[in-house]
Amino acid sequence: MKKAFKNILQTLLVVAVSAVGGNHLKAQSANHDQGKQAADPNSIDRGYLVKVGEQAPDDFELLLQDGSKTSLKQLRGKIVVLQFTASWCSVCRKEMPHLESDVWKAYRDKNVVLIGVDRDEPLEKVQQFHQDMKITYPLALDPGADIFGRFAVKKSGVTRNVVIDPNGKIVFLTRLYDPNEFSEMVKVIDGLAKRS
Repeated sequence: MKKAFKNILQTLLVVAVSAVGGNHLKAQSANHDQGKQAADPNSIDRGYLVKVGEQAPDDFELLLQDGSKTSLKQLRGKIVVLQFTASWCSVCRKEMPHLESDVWKAYRDKNVVLIGVDRDEPLEKVQQFHQDMKITYPLALDPGADIFGRFAVKKSGVTRNVVIDPNGKIVFLTRLYDPNEFSEMVKVIDGLAKRS
């Protein structure tokens, strides 16, 4: 009787371990698939509330680090790149020199405006960030991440670029700093600049 009971327990243990192992493999597979999706910018929204082809939200004002103000409505007719950033974001810091040289310096005289939108940091911090990064394109304040929240889920991360055409339509969205995606964005900006 004890031996039969022991055999049943061993069988149940093997079944339980197999089931758990199988579920673990399924979970790993699902996570792997999610990772592949995240690498494909067209497969998921990546936290964005907006999509390419939509009109960009423009019901806000941008207060820049130098005290001046602008808005997407005022910038209509120009190609606008909004870079969502923050001083604490290491990936933002990695991307910003490329934005400075490959977008701002290369296209500012070709109807392109680049504005970094700093997520929920005070003016002094934003001014220091601007100075530390040695950038010449402006940074705007975004108290409470309210501007960010018009484009993406507030809980999602920064390091995003939104490219807006002269008619106010979104034409390209990036997330994190991927050199290939960045290069694609520059090609889109170049194409728009040549047409405008």
